[in-house]
Amino acid sequence: MTLPALLPDWLRQYRRASLPGDATAGLVVTVMLIPQSLAYALLAGLPAEVGLYASILPVIAYAALGSSMTMAVGPVAVTALMTASALAPLAVLAPAGSAAYITLAAALAGLSGLMLLAFGLLRLGFLAHFLSHPVISGFISGSAVLIAVGQMKHVLGVKVDAHDVPGMLWQLFQSLPQTQAVTLAVGAGSLAFLWLARSHGARLLIAAGLSPAAAELGAKLAPMVAVVMTTALAAGLDLAARHGLAIVGAVPQGLPAMQLPWPGAEALRALLLPAVLIALVGFVESVSVAQSLALKRGQRIVPDRELLGLGAANVASAVSGGFPVAGGFSRSVVNFAAGAQTPLAGVFTAVGMAIVIAAFTDLFFHLPQAVLGATIIVAVMGLVDVKTLREAWSYDRADALALLVTAAGVLLLGVEAGILTGVMLSLGVLVWRSSRPHVAVIGRVPATQHFRNVERHRVQTVPGLLALRVDESLFFANATEVEAHIETRVAADPTVHRVLLVCSAVNAIDATALSVLSELEQRLARRGVELLLAEVKGPVMDRLQPTPLGQRLQGRVFLSTHEAFLHATAAEGPVPAPAPVSAAAPASSSSSSSASAP
Repeated sequence: MTLPALLPDWLRQYRRASLPGDATAGLVVTVMLIPQSLAYALLAGLPAEVGLYASILPVIAYAALGSSMTMAVGPVAVTALMTASALAPLAVLAPAGSAAYITLAAALAGLSGLMLLAFGLLRLGFLAHFLSHPVISGFISGSAVLIAVGQMKHVLGVKVDAHDVPGMLWQLFQSLPQTQAVTLAVGAGSLAFLWLARSHGARLLIAAGLSPAAAELGAKLAPMVAVVMTTALAAGLDLAARHGLAIVGAVPQGLPAMQLPWPGAEALRALLLPAVLIALVGFVESVSVAQSLALKRGQRIVPDRELLGLGAANVASAVSGGFPVAGGFSRSVVNFAAGAQTPLAGVFTAVGMAIVIAAFTDLFFHLPQAVLGATIIVAVMGLVDVKTLREAWSYDRADALALLVTAAGVLLLGVEAGILTGVMLSLGVLVWRSSRPHVAVIGRVPATQHFRNVERHRVQTVPGLLALRVDESLFFANATEVEAHIETRVAADPTVHRVLLVCSAVNAIDATALSVLSELEQRLARRGVELLLAEVKGPVMDRLQPTPLGQRLQGRVFLSTHEAFLHATAAEGPVPAPAPVSAAAPASSSSSSSASAP
């Protein structure tokens, strides 16, 4: 295989016209990434330089294998929080910031990366679907609040050891008398500046004469402005020595050493579950960002390629001494808006970060930690998703409950327990809904071959025929419910000679449901009632036909509901005229029904 064949498609087809946009975007994102990478490393409990390390090789690795043209990969708030949460139980053996802790963080990135690579090779991109949008929204919203509250200790200059929101709030309240005035002034001032820049910066810059696009970019670079201004202020007035302002301190200069992290087999076992969760959450968040940006340009992403790209990025982060990475929303939006056309913009960003690490880390010595805390607070508070909660509450209370429970779990129980609680609740709601299927008695719309709910439409029915449409696949959780519904209907009407199950919405029948249907068919037969099926889908019929029930139903399975009605009409007599429908008639259902069900 030749060298050009090994290059990614975007690089083999690269056009010179894309270079200015990629170079500009790379420079802009580099300026934005410097304070973010430092801040997110501290959020993860790591030395500041580790955030810089996680912003070089991972970006290049994603550019080689990922499918998004504009997504910016690197440290993000959620993965930083999950890293801190995963390593907190191991703090006795590896205190935050220690060499052992750094090794554990790198190993966590490596495990996550290997899992993502394996998922990509096995084409398991659909795994992201196990995390519903409300669960992801609740997780990110809860994490945002948890992160913001956790960063208040840096803004106030006090010590807080708790890891849950109630505990942190209580300790913050108790520590208020120990608040450092200078730290509070720097932190609160940075918060106010960043909030104003986020909410009104673009408008003010437009009023000053900048174009809308330039104003938007300028507003998003406010964190770098805050870093430069406060670092100069802290250095000029020597605020660390004279007033106890916490600063970043010495940041090692030079590129990271390449090494394979190995914290020990026992530690690796403890990191397996957190690595799975970080991999899934990082993948879902990144795909959401990549998809939203791709749609704006009529492009498409490939989920399995995203798994490979993110997997390679995390492995690259591990071997270069970093921590788990993902696609960042704010950075990706800036990358897109700054004119990025291909992943070469990310390569330019990686080169820029490498230059900063190799030659300019001494500039960060006087950088106040309160400013980094303020940067994180303003960044994550934009992740609190009130809109999704409001929409879910008005449309589906179960989804809204999943969102709230996930967020509450993160705030009260921790990151891993919160997301696992949300996933389990979502799956539980899915099973609960499927276990209570809508079952409608149907009749024929006059002069047509269409069939609708008798309680919602004026339809014709056949005497002696009970026609039921089950709007759900039949499986272990709902088979007995459907059986009980049929038995009740038949017992209530002694004139019923045939029961027709319309299976147009039945995509599968599992072994439990097959057994229940078989017993039902035999019981009905003993009472002189014939069981008929209609509109059974091909894959379902393929599995049903060889079974004893399928053999007994020979000649009683109809291609369409119309054919089944003709069969029943020939046996029972002419079809009577439709009866008027009462507007207040209740919906026919085994347990629940939708007001819009046909």
